[in-house]
Amino acid sequence: MASAFDSTLNTPKSKLPLEVWAGVECTVNRVGEEYFDQLERNGHATRLDDLDLFAQLGINAIRYPVIWERIAPNGLENADWWWADERLGRLRELGICPIVGLVHHGSGPRDTSLVDPEFPEKLAVFAAAVAKRYPWLTHYTPINEPLTTARFSGMYGHWYPHGQDDLTFARALLVECKAIALSMQAIREVNPNAQLVQTEDLGKTHSTPKLSYQAELENERRWLSLDLLCGRINPTHSMWGYLRDCGISKTELEEFLQYTCPPDIIGINHYLTSERFLDENLENYPAWTHGGNGRDKYADVEAVRVCAEGLAGPRTLLKETWERYKLPLAVTEVHLSCTREEQLRWLNEVWNAAQELRDQGADVRAVTVWALLGSYDWNSLVTRSAGYYESGVFDLRSPRPRQTAIAKMVRDLATGNKPNHPLLDTPGWWHRQERLLYPAVSCRLSLPSPPLSSPVSNRPLAIVGATGTLGQAFARLCEVRGISYCLLRRQDMDIANPASVNKVLAELQPWAVVNAAGYVRVDDAEREPDVCLKVNAEGAAILAAACAQHNVALLTFSSDLVFDGAESNPYVETDTVAPLNVYGCSKVLAEKLVLQAHPASLVIRTSAFFGPWDDYNFVTIALRQLAAGNTFVAAEDAIISPTYIPDLVHTSLDLLIDGENGLWHLANKSAIAWSDLARLVAKKAGVSVSSLIARPTQELGLIAARPAYSVLGSNRGELMPHLDSAISRYLEERN
Repeated sequence: MASAFDSTLNTPKSKLPLEVWAGVECTVNRVGEEYFDQLERNGHATRLDDLDLFAQLGINAIRYPVIWERIAPNGLENADWWWADERLGRLRELGICPIVGLVHHGSGPRDTSLVDPEFPEKLAVFAAAVAKRYPWLTHYTPINEPLTTARFSGMYGHWYPHGQDDLTFARALLVECKAIALSMQAIREVNPNAQLVQTEDLGKTHSTPKLSYQAELENERRWLSLDLLCGRINPTHSMWGYLRDCGISKTELEEFLQYTCPPDIIGINHYLTSERFLDENLENYPAWTHGGNGRDKYADVEAVRVCAEGLAGPRTLLKETWERYKLPLAVTEVHLSCTREEQLRWLNEVWNAAQELRDQGADVRAVTVWALLGSYDWNSLVTRSAGYYESGVFDLRSPRPRQTAIAKMVRDLATGNKPNHPLLDTPGWWHRQERLLYPAVSCRLSLPSPPLSSPVSNRPLAIVGATGTLGQAFARLCEVRGISYCLLRRQDMDIANPASVNKVLAELQPWAVVNAAGYVRVDDAEREPDVCLKVNAEGAAILAAACAQHNVALLTFSSDLVFDGAESNPYVETDTVAPLNVYGCSKVLAEKLVLQAHPASLVIRTSAFFGPWDDYNFVTIALRQLAAGNTFVAAEDAIISPTYIPDLVHTSLDLLIDGENGLWHLANKSAIAWSDLARLVAKKAGVSVSSLIARPTQELGLIAARPAYSVLGSNRGELMPHLDSAISRYLEERN
């Protein structure tokens, strides 16, 4: 077994391939008196076997936390090392080189802060203890993204110590950089060859001509942490005057020159939101984007939403960094909170940019797949604990971390194979025209990006059921997601006719088929069972057999009506089916035949559709009738888990792209009677429920028997949002 000593991180670039590194989101930041710990949120704090899952990806190194606030919150004399002992030891056994982080967007234990003059010495003492305990460690990031942390903690007030002025920002940055230098000095007393992998987010600022002076300041300021560590901040440097204006004394700056510590590898972290655009035309932007610098008022928005030419992007930022420092580079975070295909497109684009620059002579060592386990509440910059989860290489919403499609891409990259998913043919949303939320403005500082037009993939997604609510929703959301598709009517492909199905699959060569067609009239099925069975079961089986023959993935849908309602807890995928009506029987048979014919098929059971784009679902009809003051009757004793169609489509597509198969239950988290659903939606919409009449199901005159309880749960993964969220978004979309 290779050891961490054998990592090519220490090897100068020659003909070695671009490496794949990885990282666990491990922020431990402080807001007021509360600490937000990502390792507790993502469960890695208690799951040692995560490391074996990571090793299966083929990664060379991992950015890994030995966080000061976690190990020694009450002083080094009370440090608890067992967690780091166990994890670092296992990584060593697996042959994965840890790049150890000591502070990750944090400010240290409670007895210190980023503006504490003793912070650098205190962190250096902890760093020395780490090095002495693990003398075999070779790579360190004592403080992650010091400039970003200083801005969020000292300039914007998001994190402790919640400064909102230039002096607190500058003081925090100098303290962090001194802490990095002293920490590496202490570490190198134990291991003279220890390497500093210094990370930073180098987002670029663009602006209108009037605000070019502010953009130039911010574009120079983004290099501050690296320039400080490289000993470049002297009286002739453009930022010397800026730091003096912030309130830093000349003596402090001169003294800092003794704490220089050039990185051995510069780690670039880049996010789509990191590039900003400044515009004095406030009327074009919402009020929450408005701000200023004391001289001019302006909106500060994401450049991707306004720059006509697109972003500077990862290649440009890497090139600028290489030309400025001529030091080895790595991309140390690649993550995107988005749909699965966009996550794949972003990783692919960053990898290609790094490879291209490397081929041109830049010493680019690696690309780091970040947030292996996803992350929590970064949509609020980790200032609150709201439970907002972004999945990563693994999805934590299953009983154990579930591999997503990103895992396959990582293994491909790690083994030198070029990712070839058809969805990579379309540029990411950040290149497409629909990204623009505001009037397009030329960003003179950015370089042209790939064309905004989306090429049509040679292998589309085939959607069967062009006239139905579900088929229409798939087409609509594929359009939004940049997924090339072909929407098929019955006259285009009759799934009950094997010859028709095979002909279309041979001609289209889709990468997957979504079967959104079906017989859905539950009561009518009792009168014409043969028709229902032919469409729902026989047709689905024929389609599955053809997909298996053509090696095409299949997604098809089943129903909560496969259950009899005898339970009082949510049904999971392994529960016994016992349908009460013909429609439910047709779905049970369909599940069996589809999975027999094509075991790789993804069969999703769902329940009680409602959506914003059709006028004939229960929720929409209830609102319309109640708003008009008309009587509306609904069952008071049938408990269901309603499903918001956009959530269903998005989650189904993600699972399909991930290569999932077998039975999955997807419904919004809830257990509610039909009448209470109408009441809840009306209340949220501000509509009176005085004309709502709740009745027992047996009084509604329904022909087909229904289960009294058909709530769907899952033992495979709770992927859908709560019903309250779904209804709020439904009402926003309808309005």
